[in-house]
Amino acid sequence: MDYVIIETGGKQFRVSEGAIILVEKLNAEVGDSVVFERVLLASKQGVLQVGNPYLQGITVTGKVQEQGKHKKLYVFKYKAKSNYRRRTGHRQPFTKVSIAISGL
Repeated sequence: MDYVIIETGGKQFRVSEGAIILVEKLNAEVGDSVVFERVLLASKQGVLQVGNPYLQGITVTGKVQEQGKHKKLYVFKYKAKSNYRRRTGHRQPFTKVSIAISGL
């Protein structure tokens, strides 16, 4: 199985041709193409290529399918014996991207 490992948004993703991933929010509209330039590793038929720190010549492009927000997470702060309680929520934005690999 051919795959590559890319870096975006401070995280690393193992992707293959046609994969759909959720990445940190990108400034792109639905239907736009985005290029992931930070390719860390590539595997083709069991042969690994490792970048130092990144590989050249392998292009990973993605097509934006959706912009959205994850499910709400609640943060609750509490201090014993002092009647201090705070409840806040957070919804992390994401971008849903389908992957295409060339040059592998």
